[in-house]
Order: sequence, then structure tokens, then C-alpha cells
Amino acid sequence: MSTAESPTTGDPRRPTGSPPLKRALGTKLLILFVVGDILGTGIYATTGNVAGKVGGALWLPFAIGFAVALLTAASYVELVGKYPKAAGAALYTQKAFKTPFLTFVVAFMVMCSGLSSASAAARAFSGDYLGEFTDAVPPTLIAILFVLALAAINLRGVAESVKANVVLTLVEVSGLAVILAIGAYAVFSGGGGDPSRLTRIETGGTGYALITGVLGATALGFFAFVGFEDSVNMAEETRNPARAFPRAIFIGVGITGTVYVLVAVVSSLLVDSRTLAGSSGPLLEVVKAGGVDFPPKLFALIALFAVTNSALINIMMASRLCYGMANERILPPAMGKVLAGRRTPWVGIVFVSLLAIGLVSTGEIEGLGDTTSFLLLCVFGVVNIAVLVLRKDRVDHHHFRTPTALPVLGALTSLILASPLADRGSDVYVRAGVLLLIGIGLWALNRAVMTAREKSGAPGA
Repeated sequence: MSTAESPTTGDPRRPTGSPPLKRALGTKLLILFVVGDILGTGIYATTGNVAGKVGGALWLPFAIGFAVALLTAASYVELVGKYPKAAGAALYTQKAFKTPFLTFVVAFMVMCSGLSSASAAARAFSGDYLGEFTDAVPPTLIAILFVLALAAINLRGVAESVKANVVLTLVEVSGLAVILAIGAYAVFSGGGGDPSRLTRIETGGTGYALITGVLGATALGFFAFVGFEDSVNMAEETRNPARAFPRAIFIGVGITGTVYVLVAVVSSLLVDSRTLAGSSGPLLEVVKAGGVDFPPKLFALIALFAVTNSALINIMMASRLCYGMANERILPPAMGKVLAGRRTPWVGIVFVSLLAIGLVSTGEIEGLGDTTSFLLLCVFGVVNIAVLVLRKDRVDHHHFRTPTALPVLGALTSLILASPLADRGSDVYVRAGVLLLIGIGLWALNRAVMTAREKSGAPGA
């Protein structure tokens, strides 16, 4: 799962005469990209936290989150077909509202969602999955060292990061396959599980409390679905994007949504919600309770690889987004500096890594995952509204057009899940607010410096 959208507000800047990106991706490769981008920390780490909010009906928030993801995916499909550029939500926001500050806020929120996602992964890495091997080192220290290790990989080079991503994606898929196989064995052998748990909604109240409890669980569970929006950044490297993207995004979200709901069903079937809620490695509890002789340490190792993959992608892409915003002169130019030997954006990597260290030092898996969902739900609300605003902008090529009701529902559901109606801790709003204030401060500083240079006639103004 990752979050990586370019902050550009139009065509990507490239030198005059520079060739365009190679269109090498077809529908099948794009589907694999979408599936690999969504799978990750969310399902491995937050299943227990969702169970703690909703009880045995653990599958319900994931099913609702699946539906909300499909609504917003339909908006992204229309927009990427209409504007096949590698700029994502920032491009759509600028085209729809023509407000550079709003465009910056959307781009920075996307970047921060990547950081909070990577931080949640770091916390998951330092929890019960690693506890299968050692508990001698404090979890917070391990999480900080984990972030520093990811920063070192990113500083080494993008090729190394991408190669590691391919291997880790295959590993994380195998882990979920193990869970589904254990569930199938339990069902067909008739010897395990408690089906009655699947209908128990335990939110600590009825009426309004029941609704807010389910909404809160859904908002947190939505963390598992983020990532599909990143695929729009491959638009300029995809053959016939107007045709390929509808299939790739809908099939990719459909596959991962189905897998997530099934994993949630298996988890609740085999493990009591209180046990799941008390573990930072909930799927490890499923393996131990499944009645199958699968080594818990091996599954813990798979899970460690899975959360590492999510964190690696998000740290890498957040640093590139920071670099891109510096090149667009909406963040201080110094943040776009590149390491001479490795050609990696070292200032951006250091900046996002420091923010990630701050996040892992002050937050736990649930709060960090919820922060990721909150930030992206706000972005998704804007994107769904942008679809409707941009209906008046006609293009001269055929593209997918989603029924009007879907972006309307997508905007409403995204904003409801981002609102206080979704029972989440106040720390989520504080954390998101602090991150946004940091971004706005950098934006204001950059504007002040640029204005001063313009007045003085300094070069580069």
C-alpha cells in the first residue's frame, strides 16, 4: 500500500526535446501493480484494531470500506481516462478549482498519508510479529531504527528500492494465501471456528453509538484499501490508458477487497475479537488458532516482510513527492537537492524520515492507521467533487464516464468517514493538523522568499 501522487498541476516538466515516458504497461501488468500497491500493512496490522471497535462482525467494516473504495475508484478511472497524466489528485484539484493553495494542500496531505502509513508499518514491525523472535529491544526504538534503515535503502537508489518491492510483494501475497488456506481447512474439516461470532456487533452501545462505532471501524479498516489511487501516476507509461485503467483499477480493487473480506471472516471465525484486539500481530493469532501445522515464526517472518514492503514504498514515494514539490517551487528549492553519487533526493528523504520518526515516537498502529485514512478520505472527497465540476470540461477522446450518482455517493461517504461521526481519537486530528501546519509553514516560507527575490530582482526568482 502506498501513496504517491505528483504535485504538478499540468504537464510534467521535462527539458525541451526530451522524449516522453515509454508506454510499456498493459492491462495485466497494471492490474498486478494495483493489487501489489493495495496489499500490505493495513490487513496485517489493523485487523485486530478493527475487531476491537466492532467485535466479531469484523468483515462488515471491510465490506463497507470495499464499497467506498469502489465509488472513489470510479472517479479516478474517469479522471485518469480524461486526463492521462502522471499527476493524480493534485492535477484534478487544480483543473477543477484553479486554486494553487488548495492544490498544494491536497498534494501535501497525500504525502503525509504516506508517512503515517509508513509509520504504522514501522509500529507493526516492532510489535508481536517481531516478538516471535525477540522482545529484548523497546518497540519504539525498533520502529525508529526501522525508519532509518528504510531511509538508507532509499538513499542508496531507486533501483534497489524497486527490486526489493517486487520480492516483498510476492512474500506478502503468500502470507494472505496462508490465512485463506487455514480458513478453508477450518471450514471444510468442520473442526474449528465459531460462526456465531460473525454476526456479533459489539460497539459498546446501540442507536447512535452503534452507528458511530461501525463508522469508526470502517474508517480505520479503510486504511487497508488505500493504494489504488497511486496507479494513476502510471498513466503516461500505460498503453491506451483510457481502455486499460477501468479494467485494471476495478479488477485490482475487486480482487483485494474480496481477499480482505475473506481474511476478516477467517480471522473472526477462528479467533475471539478480544484476542485479536489485544495483538499488534492479529493474523499471527489466526495461524496459531487454525489447527494447521504452520510454523508461527515463519508466518511472523512473512508478516515482517509485508509491513516492510508497505513502509518502503511509502517512504520512497513521499520523498519523491517532496522532491517534486520543491522542483515546482511550492516548497523551498533546497528540499529538491539530489545526492551527487546516487542521484537520490537526499533532502526529501531526510525530511520525510524525520517526520516519520516523530510519528512513530508519538503514535501507535491504530492512531497512525486512522491518520492515514483520515488524510486520504479528505483527498478522496475532493477528487469525487472534482469529477462533477470537471464534467463541463470536454476532451476530444473517448474515456470512461462514471454514473453521476457514484461520485456523489463517493464524496458523501468519504466526507462522512472523515468527519467526527466516525468514532476516532482526537490524536488523529491533532496529528494530521500538525503535519498540515508544517507543510503550510514551508509553503509560506517559500512564498516569502520567492516574493523577496522577485522584488530584489535576484536570479532564479
